Amino acid sequence: MQCEHPPGRGAYRLLAADEPPPFIEMGRQGRSNFVIVVDHAGRRIPRALGDLGLPPEQLERHIAWDIGALSIARRMATTLDAPLIAQTYSRLVIDCNRDPAVATSIPILSESTTIPGNANLSGEEIGARRAEIFEPYHMRVRALLDERAADGRAAILVAQHSMTNLFKGVRRAMHAAVLYNRDRRFAGLVLEALRSEPGLIIGDNEPYFVSDETDYTIPHHGEARGLPHVEIEVRQDLLAHEAGQEEWAGRLCRALQCAERAFAANTPY
Repeated sequence: MQCEHPPGRGAYRLLAADEPPPFIEMGRQGRSNFVIVVDHAGRRIPRALGDLGLPPEQLERHIAWDIGALSIARRMATTLDAPLIAQTYSRLVIDCNRDPAVATSIPILSESTTIPGNANLSGEEIGARRAEIFEPYHMRVRALLDERAADGRAAILVAQHSMTNLFKGVRRAMHAAVLYNRDRRFAGLVLEALRSEPGLIIGDNEPYFVSDETDYTIPHHGEARGLPHVEIEVRQDLLAHEAGQEEWAGRLCRALQCAERAFAANTPY
């Protein structure tokens, strides 16, 4: 369905006054060097957008959010004593890991699914999604990193994601993946630590990779600041239950801490 102008307002607003902000935050004063972000943590859709023209089962799929990513990130943040900022509206409303200038920022087609509620949007409607969801989330991340820089505190950016176990009918053999763009220094150490665990298949910049066109968080908050960083994908079927979430949170925390020690030993930051 298309957005409608709420009565009594001169300018179009997307979020109603009683709807939650576009992010949740925990542990802002955490003592760890790690800063964890989750770009696709939730599948909430603003009431003004209805269901985007999709049946309920489509809004539970990976096209709407990164299933399990927030659950594992919460556990990681607690274990590491790290701040966590997570964006809780569906990436079908606006993808908070895409540059707003890129066409797929508000997808008309996601995988093979057409998103009717994203077709023929006005500039005002597009602008509202950016101003009320995308910008507040990234401003919050930016403010946290600015605070740490002003206090002389180090920051290692961790972008937590999850990936489907099936893609176009083919099962993914890899359990997780480590992604990066121009700077592999820290990500390479995380990859090495994860691959040291027996029985794991860990992708190296596959099945996805970070780029300026497909990603926003790592290029703008990690690379632009010169921070050590990594993007991590974990297969969603491994996060379907609490036991799997605990197991993978522990595993990723160990890998991150191992990489942190190795990085600190060779690179001042």
